[in-house]
Amino acid sequence: QVQLVESGGGSVQAGGSLRLSCASSGLADRNYYVAWFRAALGKEREGIALLYTGGGRAFYADSVKGRFTVSQDKSKNTLYLQMEDLKPEDTAMYYCAAERLSRGDWTEPGNFVYWGQGTQVTVAS
Repeated sequence: QVQLVESGGGSVQAGGSLRLSCASSGLADRNYYVAWFRAALGKEREGIALLYTGGGRAFYADSVKGRFTVSQDKSKNTLYLQMEDLKPEDTAMYYCAAERLSRGDWTEPGNFVYWGQGTQVTVAS
């Protein structure tokens, strides 16, 4: 059974940094598409970063490009999201998601099967 557990959220001042972690289990030795999504209060979940565990470049939403970096530590089965220069509009619940197959638009939540429970990020102005 696949499990994803996010951690590392918290409250920071604008301009600050946070690193989120997503610990996975049950993915076995297969490669997956793993993504970070976020959902601000009253808004739909949006995809912000994507990484294929088998290698290759990462992809980012325009809203976070140049500020956020996704990476992985395969030895720890953990995905990371390094967030720099945080802005109040980055305030949201952040989720990691995983899917073994490419199902099209990676920014669409419906294209991912496995989800974590989320971790809250709050950025004060």
